[in-house]
Amino acid sequence: MINKIYDKTKEFIKENKVFLIILLSMILIFNIELPYKINTPGGYLSLGDRITIEGNENNEEIGLSYVRQYNGNIPFILLSYIIPDWDIISDKDTKINDETQEEVDIRGLLNAKEAMSNATYSAYNLANNYIEIKDMKIFIGYNDNKDNDLKAGDQILSVDDYNMDSLKVLNSYIDTLDKDATLKVKVLRDNKELVIDCKLKEYDGVYKLGVVINQINDYITSPNIYFDLKDNELGPSGGLMAALDIYNKITNSNLTKGDKITGTGTIDAEGNVGEIGGVKYKLIGAVNNGAKVFLCPKENYEEALKVAQDKKYDIIIKDVNTLSDAINYLKER
Repeated sequence: MINKIYDKTKEFIKENKVFLIILLSMILIFNIELPYKINTPGGYLSLGDRITIEGNENNEEIGLSYVRQYNGNIPFILLSYIIPDWDIISDKDTKINDETQEEVDIRGLLNAKEAMSNATYSAYNLANNYIEIKDMKIFIGYNDNKDNDLKAGDQILSVDDYNMDSLKVLNSYIDTLDKDATLKVKVLRDNKELVIDCKLKEYDGVYKLGVVINQINDYITSPNIYFDLKDNELGPSGGLMAALDIYNKITNSNLTKGDKITGTGTIDAEGNVGEIGGVKYKLIGAVNNGAKVFLCPKENYEEALKVAQDKKYDIIIKDVNTLSDAINYLKER
């Protein structure tokens, strides 16, 4: 029986040798990933039904632009030499020092959640609507201090038995410590509480814990707000447009005036807009999806304007420093 199976298998391989070699080669070509990413013109994500305000039926077209990124397998790398605006970037350019891809993904998710937290507060605060912190959590987005065993994604519960109510409190406490101090940092990791001994790290004569922190707040708001965003749909650069959409809905401001409005930019809790990467790809995506206005941080304006001029795009590009800048521009245009 075994001999018959062996003979049939051998015969099949012999008769289909060329096909099997081609099939195996194709599998290898498409699955072997090189240490690169491919950035391509992005898309447009409407926030209409992704962010819902209780009792509000505003369906205006405010959205955000994003970059499409592919892993660097051989076919995509070859295509990048043929297709305009497909660009190869090194994996090193997407990571901080020696981050693993898992750590990059964790940092990206925390940045996205912090962006939504900041967008909510800045919009409600500017609209003078009720907003109060219900819960505050501090997470480690990146660990730059090799003298401790903290990991990306750890939630800091306490430091030396002191509860940390905010990033400001954490930094203020660390500033009181001696440079040789050993901190006992309690974290929540994989639903388990751990206490980790941590040394401080020097940065230009100042001693810090040596980690990048994300503060994510859960709010009580009036009216209530609900998010229906997938993890892969939003990064930190979506903060500005999310805040704009929230403000537009809770104030019924009619900011779009019937036009499709999109853009990009980070935002902090005070409504300050910050620089982003990949503005070229986001602008191309905005134009391809029929946007009338593209908002971007002041730091990205010149690049966006040059792309529009080179490609002869018929789109309004407006640079903004704050959420208020964006709102005032849309009201007055």
